Amino acid sequence: MARVIERSGGRYEVQEVEFGQVYKWCPECVVIECDCGEMTILTSSMATCWCGADHTPLVRGELLSRGTRDLRDKTLHPWRYAKDREDAGLPF
Repeated sequence: MARVIERSGGRYEVQEVEFGQVYKWCPECVVIECDCGEMTILTSSMATCWCGADHTPLVRGELLSRGTRDLRDKTLHPWRYAKDREDAGLPF
């Protein structure tokens, strides 16, 4: 039986690039310790350990129990709250 070590909600990570910022989506994930002893980071779309054990029910159960109710507008749309970006954008 695998056990959940940690879970992380979906979020955007901000990356600085030459002409501004890029927002990269990181889906919610679960860190589990498999029966084989390996700690693995799994998502709802990739829920199989490298040893071949399928942890889909465990991963989906963990992620669905939390649901999207924890996601706030600032988490889903961080670019709306970037204060240094007020004058950025395309001219009309």
